[in-house]
Amino acid sequence: MSSNPQYPTKFCTSCGNQIHQMAEICPSCGVRQMAPPAAYAQPAYAPQGGGKDKTAAALLAILLGGIGAHKFYLGKVGQGLLYLLLCWTFLPAIAGFIEGIIYLTMSQEKFQAQVGGGYRTGAFSV
Repeated sequence: MSSNPQYPTKFCTSCGNQIHQMAEICPSCGVRQMAPPAAYAQPAYAPQGGGKDKTAAALLAILLGGIGAHKFYLGKVGQGLLYLLLCWTFLPAIAGFIEGIIYLTMSQEKFQAQVGGGYRTGAFSV
């Protein structure tokens, strides 16, 4: 038998036994290993899968804000229904236009932090 294992290895930070490179816990002593190297981590600036496009939200707000299309797009179903129920008053159209301008003027990072979090839990969150 060869002493070289067929997989990449590292040494346990506690007991020093040779373990698989991706092992999170040492099978010999049970101590959790350090976090994986930065090469395996996702960069902080990488877009997340659920992120929304601010230009699309702004265009929906300006063009179809009166029926709450931008709110539905952003996952705010309760607010979208409220806009839809009040569309005959033209107040949602005015608010949608203003929100569209605000979306266009804010930075992408601020937009993602404010509204790009994806869908809310519950069907009627306002």
